[in-house]
Amino acid sequence: MKDKILILILLCLMTGAVMAQGPKVTQLMSKDLKDIPGKEVVMITVEYAPGGSDPIHRHDAQAFVYVLEGSVVMELNGGKQVTLKPGQTFYEGPDDVHTVGRNASSTEPAKFLVFFIKKKGAPILTPVE
Repeated sequence: MKDKILILILLCLMTGAVMAQGPKVTQLMSKDLKDIPGKEVVMITVEYAPGGSDPIHRHDAQAFVYVLEGSVVMELNGGKQVTLKPGQTFYEGPDDVHTVGRNASSTEPAKFLVFFIKKKGAPILTPVE
């Protein structure tokens, strides 16, 4: 009986680890802005698995988000939590802290496009504790 309980506990822990997996990020392009020295544009897609989320973070950039598939929940420090569906947009400024970024669904994936205008060579994401 104890073995069955231990196996059940391990399965629950493993399921939680799968659900908490980080997003898949794919860089689509990077381009220097010749009219604005020292700045570049970076375009990425972010895919959340069902139940997936981001850690609390910030971008030293202007970030423009466009939801492609599924629905995502976003919140900036001091702001209101919003749930976005395909075709909806979200903006993050260089001083914003992204406190919530997650898939709204525990059963369906979600995907969005992000267009950054940032300092050339700066990281796209900086974790915040």
